Amino acid sequence: MCQPCPESRHAERQRVQCGRRPVHARPARGRVAGGSPERRAAVQLSFRYLPEYDCGLMNEFEVYPSAPVVLVAFEVRHPIADPLTPAESRAVKRQLADVLPLETQAQVANVHITPGVPPEMTSEKFPRFFNRRKTLSASFKEGSIVVEASDYPGWREFRELITLAIQARTEISAVDGIDRLGLRYIDEIRVPGDGPVDWSQWVAPSLLAPNLADIDLPISQWQGVSIYGSQPGQMLVARYGPRVGHAIDPDSDLRRIRGSDGGEFFLVDIDSFWTPDGDVPEFDTKSIQQRSDELHRPVRRLFESTITDKLRNEVLRKDA
Repeated sequence: MCQPCPESRHAERQRVQCGRRPVHARPARGRVAGGSPERRAAVQLSFRYLPEYDCGLMNEFEVYPSAPVVLVAFEVRHPIADPLTPAESRAVKRQLADVLPLETQAQVANVHITPGVPPEMTSEKFPRFFNRRKTLSASFKEGSIVVEASDYPGWREFRELITLAIQARTEISAVDGIDRLGLRYIDEIRVPGDGPVDWSQWVAPSLLAPNLADIDLPISQWQGVSIYGSQPGQMLVARYGPRVGHAIDPDSDLRRIRGSDGGEFFLVDIDSFWTPDGDVPEFDTKSIQQRSDELHRPVRRLFESTITDKLRNEVLRKDA
């Protein structure tokens, strides 16, 4: 456990890192060193710690200066609703103006596949709002609300943006319920050096390809998928393996922050999601917040288990 620091600035640092709050300093009369009476109020610092988080989980709240995440997305999927009218889009824009002041009309193509029937293609137009750097966005589709970040600010700030988007939508018109909640982190792990990468130095052994045969050829590609949980309820799917190029289109509307020449990288794609069991729950902001915290909780721990200290110290903790 973390020990109290003797100086207030150190105590404040402990509070930020460990989630513990020091009680404010209180004045108290006493004697100065040497035994003479002190008429002025001396400051006596006392600290009482409220253990909100385990110090052993400090990494869970660390934002790496060179974090490999290139996209974080949160989706609330709900029963199909009428598309927002121009007046409703303007009302949403007013709600989001302080954070996402730029509005665009986006379009997505949907493919519907039914056995025995030719695929049907439809397109949907919807409002999408960006910040001025075009690194954050919120989209309002007929069947979902999607919040995305290419420059991830950390979970607390991202959660606030999710709440803002949900509240903006519900203040315009009612949403019938929740069909699915999903939180996805896509990481492109890139390391310095030329030539083929020895990934055994940078990622956990469990992510490496098995040595199935004693052959005189180096393995160049492999793909892994791990599935945790079962539906209905909460599940987590992790996809991983070496790639070349980009996991996310560098020319997409959401501006890419992590520059790259498109060389070799190691993909860690974590999709944490939940589907209701039985009845369709009400579309409630508080319940979505609570459920989003539950979806986020295993993500960071899983990511930390996939990487080595060498990657943390020589890449992730270096200034970008």
